[in-house]
Amino acid sequence: MEKRGNADRAAQTRPQKTIDPFQRYDNLREKGLWFPIPGPADTIDQDKGGVRSALADVGIGYIGWTHNSFASNQLPHAARSTIANQLYMGQNPTFASANFMIVTYDLSRFGIADGQIVVGAEQQYWTWDRPGPDRVGLNTLAYYQTFFNRTLELKLGYLRNQNEFTGTLFGGITGSNMSALFQAGMSTNAAPTPAANLKYNFDARLYNKVSVQRSISPDGAYAHITENPTGLKWSTANAGILLVEEAGYKSKAAPGVPDTWLRAGVGLNRSRYTNLADPKQQRESGNNFHYIAADRQLWQSDALGSPSRGIYGGFSVMGAPPERNRISRYYELRLYAKGPFDSRPSDLIALVATNTAWSKLAVDAALAKGQLAHRDSTAVTGTYIAHLAPGIYASVGLSYIHYPTIITHTPQTEHALNLLISTLIFF
Repeated sequence: MEKRGNADRAAQTRPQKTIDPFQRYDNLREKGLWFPIPGPADTIDQDKGGVRSALADVGIGYIGWTHNSFASNQLPHAARSTIANQLYMGQNPTFASANFMIVTYDLSRFGIADGQIVVGAEQQYWTWDRPGPDRVGLNTLAYYQTFFNRTLELKLGYLRNQNEFTGTLFGGITGSNMSALFQAGMSTNAAPTPAANLKYNFDARLYNKVSVQRSISPDGAYAHITENPTGLKWSTANAGILLVEEAGYKSKAAPGVPDTWLRAGVGLNRSRYTNLADPKQQRESGNNFHYIAADRQLWQSDALGSPSRGIYGGFSVMGAPPERNRISRYYELRLYAKGPFDSRPSDLIALVATNTAWSKLAVDAALAKGQLAHRDSTAVTGTYIAHLAPGIYASVGLSYIHYPTIITHTPQTEHALNLLISTLIFF
């Protein structure tokens, strides 16, 4: 009895493994994305009232979020204009709201390896509609499963490939400008298109991913959304097939092992584009893009407790032919810190410098018309993102932009210093 009592006391003092009450929902999060959408633990409602649990019992998961942003030029004499004549974000105080709802259904319960059906909707509103326009429609309608012990991953349906390739966000809010790829046809959250994606995992880190995607409109996302606001149409005018291929190496942070992601990709588009050298001539098929990007954890601030915390550095290079695309090259350097303070372990600080080179043909055409034109635009942006509570993020930043307009400018629109404020709420 004495021995039994000693054993019981030892069992009581032994550290107990913490059981995560939200772990049961992991299989219900959308699969196939390059970034993890937050799980129920990082939402404002979590499992209040037991609704999420009741749905999970029958294989249904959900996540919704609202992203609201504001930009306003703080320089004096900012060349305010009417909204109809606005030339860039922040020239007038500019507000945007994007709202999402994603529902998943678990097919693995029927013996389909990692099987999942994903249905999503998106609503967006802009006070300046050129980046938009306003819409309510489909965000995704997808089927996903794996083969050969997760060596192959298949995802097909109406997809937004901006979330499947390249990797442009860090911390959920701040990220690279993907306009160089959107102009060449890659689908977006507001412009999903039919696609089939196949990823081959050589091992836990090395992969190759390909996509056969219906291109968005060769006239750009604005034209695409205007023609197809619900996202349900199979195609839009002059849009063809876009082939995308990405090879990469991705290693998650672990104690003593820094987070690393290297990737490079190309895209070939058979859509019929306008030739910027002579816009009046007949449209020509064929366009392409390429990119290379890298992100590396430079220092771990809490290697044993939370290895992803620390300082990161990265860069992106994107390019496309100047005959078909107004953006011919895009460069980005970034330095950011995850969990910069012990008291704020899930905040993020980012400093990003970018340079966008415009098509030489489009610039020369503007100069020939006697317009003021610039060959590139440069920006430096600093942002602080605060995780205020489960499911609630807020960010504030400043962005200095030399030539914030596209290709042409006026003496009053050569510079901008935009105040950036945004909120991101998950439920």
